[in-house]
Amino acid sequence: MTRPTALRRYPVLLALCLAALFMVVPFLIVAVNAVKSPAEYSQDGPLSLPHGLYLDGLKDFWQRVDYSQKLVNSVLISGSVALLATALSVLNAYAIGIGRIRFRTWVLAFFVLANLLPQEALVYPLYYLSKQAGLYDTRLSVIIVFTVIQSAFGTYLLSAVLGQFPREIVEAARIDGATKWQILVRIVVPVSRPTLGVLLVFFFIWTWNEFLLPLVMLISNDNQTVSVALGVLQGQRLMDATMTNAAALLGVLPALVFFLVFQRTLTRGIAVGAVK
Repeated sequence: MTRPTALRRYPVLLALCLAALFMVVPFLIVAVNAVKSPAEYSQDGPLSLPHGLYLDGLKDFWQRVDYSQKLVNSVLISGSVALLATALSVLNAYAIGIGRIRFRTWVLAFFVLANLLPQEALVYPLYYLSKQAGLYDTRLSVIIVFTVIQSAFGTYLLSAVLGQFPREIVEAARIDGATKWQILVRIVVPVSRPTLGVLLVFFFIWTWNEFLLPLVMLISNDNQTVSVALGVLQGQRLMDATMTNAAALLGVLPALVFFLVFQRTLTRGIAVGAVK
């Protein structure tokens, strides 16, 4: 690498470092204030360092919202949606991208339109349908809804990827006697594994952060997710500044841990897509 080329990369590196700083600093401020007593927060402000570890805010929030149950609900819903939406996206994209169904362009346009619809427009139809089906106020209803919503984006993305899949490999497998299901499971899925890993991570985090539809569909305290519990308790104005930061920390921490665990999968999938 020549020196002028290296010098041109320094501004890009600096911009990336500043962007990372802007994303990390708010999280650090929340984490610091979560272990700070209300008296310290009032006296020294939100940017000061705590004199010790004050964990009562975390404990009070955990007990007040029954955080253990909310965490189980969020992990169950987000994990189920991530797996089911990825599987449904693969099946749809396989039919569109490799199967080359009729009116392929119009089908893809339909999935794009589904991604553009605001959730506010879906609230009442989904509420009415869940009531009629007897699924209202159940975690299954939210899993079904978000599986369909997330798979719309997954189908659109994977259709573009599988549309470039080498036809020679598929034809060779068919000549060898492989069925469509065998081609999907033994050839298409292994080759597309990095992209599927990216979708899995995105679907989990997107579903974890959803608020409006779970708020409408899950009214029982035992079925609510972490994001809904945060919003409901905040709306009741029962938390001081320390507990508010503790709630924010506990709300984002599981998704952050999930992202860090699967960071290599995400990086590999993006790198493979860039190489292609």
